[in-house]
Amino acid sequence: MTNNAKVNAWIDEMVKLLNPSEVVWITGDEDQVEELRATAVSTGEMIKLNQEKLPGCYLHRTAPNDVARVEDRTFICTKKKEDAVPMNNWMDPEEMYAKLYKLYDKSYTGKKMYVIPYMMGPVGSPFSKIGIEVTDSIYVVLNMVIMTRVGTRIIEALGTDGDFTKCLHACKDVNPDERYIVQFPEDNTIMSVNSAYGGNVLLGKKCFALRIGSYLGLKEGWMAEHMLILGLENPQGEVKYICAAFPSACGKTNLAMLIPPEAFPGYKVWTVGDDISWLNIGEDGRLWAINPESGFFGVAPGTSTKTNKNALMTTMSNTIFTNVALKDDGTVWWEGLDGDVPEHCIDWKGDEWTPDMGTKAAHPNSRFTAPAAQCPCISSEFEAAGGVPISAIIFGGRREKAAPLCYQAFDWEHGVFVGSTMASETTAAAAGTVGVVRRDPMAMRPFIGYNVGQYFQHWLDMGKKIGNQPKIFHVNWFRKDDEGHFMWPGFGDNLRVLNWIIDRCDGKVDAQETAIGYLPKPEDINVDGLDITPETLNELLSVDKDIWNNEVKSIREFYASLDTYKTIPQELYNQLDALEERLAK
Repeated sequence: MTNNAKVNAWIDEMVKLLNPSEVVWITGDEDQVEELRATAVSTGEMIKLNQEKLPGCYLHRTAPNDVARVEDRTFICTKKKEDAVPMNNWMDPEEMYAKLYKLYDKSYTGKKMYVIPYMMGPVGSPFSKIGIEVTDSIYVVLNMVIMTRVGTRIIEALGTDGDFTKCLHACKDVNPDERYIVQFPEDNTIMSVNSAYGGNVLLGKKCFALRIGSYLGLKEGWMAEHMLILGLENPQGEVKYICAAFPSACGKTNLAMLIPPEAFPGYKVWTVGDDISWLNIGEDGRLWAINPESGFFGVAPGTSTKTNKNALMTTMSNTIFTNVALKDDGTVWWEGLDGDVPEHCIDWKGDEWTPDMGTKAAHPNSRFTAPAAQCPCISSEFEAAGGVPISAIIFGGRREKAAPLCYQAFDWEHGVFVGSTMASETTAAAAGTVGVVRRDPMAMRPFIGYNVGQYFQHWLDMGKKIGNQPKIFHVNWFRKDDEGHFMWPGFGDNLRVLNWIIDRCDGKVDAQETAIGYLPKPEDINVDGLDITPETLNELLSVDKDIWNNEVKSIREFYASLDTYKTIPQELYNQLDALEERLAK
């Protein structure tokens, strides 16, 4: 299918290693894709849903031991250990290759080998990158067709000598004890074995777009970030673009597809991306962002017309659902979906389910894979080759008490400090305990493809190169009162905060200077139509000195845990000292 000698040599090597019965190149043609869907249904790999109510939609179930990203089985393998740790698991590349090749050996025997040429980013964009994934899973193929640009046109774009990221996946036995998701950034290679869950096997997603992407960005002078991209249009038709970083399952998709409240007539939000941003410095000195993906891999539970109507509408056709419940009418259900709880359904494990059983019908991390083009609020700039210009960068997470509703960093360097110390309660998107507060720098803790101190330094270095820097903010939609109730309504009403952020970027509103940054004045947050008292708003915009003194101690411990090789930039320690001094005053 290609005259690229590097591609053909690698494919020949994979055939010898994997021993497939047949090699199938994915062309992207609808006839081929439809044939694969039919095959997946015939083997039970996917279930065809009610085509009248959910046209083009399918259901897939993973093994119960394979339902989320597995950070303890994810590795960054570099020649020098210090180039990967302390935030990543590390193994010597030669040792890891030897271990993996034993697992892959003849693992495709009796199975087809699917070769997926794909592009991260719009076709024709100078910022886009090409990967080739080899897999034994039709589920992977069909998800990659949605999540990336796939097929013959990508091979044509690669040309006879173009470089690509090598991506090897094998379901093998789905054995958690021999499950590995490994990035070799110095070799531009990704290898995944013994998993069939999307986050571990759709290798264009976190593996390429963030872990390999962040390393390429370091080497090439750009940034790969765990950030949504949205455009906020005011009634005058002016659109300003924002990037925002939150840990997985903390509301990125909801914010990216926000529907403005009635108190903001004439405002619109346009979705460019819900998860990942690739950021490059434009000729005008501004930071420009593209979304490297072409689909949404969203968390289903909690998604409803109230929380995210646009996401729900996006999934009404041509969508693959993973680990949700199957209703008797051939449609799907999950906890939090509109309407009555079904009296009976088949749960995510494939077992009979009724509400009185006391178990979840859908897995808490069940997913939908839907084409971005179907989103009712998709931006007209979604396929723009140059991306969109970024006015503001937002960091955020789940904090019950510490972080106010919103604050602005004093400058770029302080903003890097704010992002580097970001903390959030863990969610079901990653395996492990839910509800534990952990530091998650720039929401990139599981995704930085190299040493975290070097990553912070790259942020600082990029700031010096950006002639017209975006302003940096921190938000917290999840603050609670003493009774444990959320104080801010969230969802569409988050536009009220976004509007203040844009007004700050445009110099239209003042702010109050505090020890942690610039906070909105209560009168500058439009709360028309909200059932929120002035006292509650003041509390949302307050800074508790005792809590923040404890934050300083926690941040010092966090930096110390990362600084084994003395790579944390001195500028960030200076920022921490300055915060402590401001709190003392």
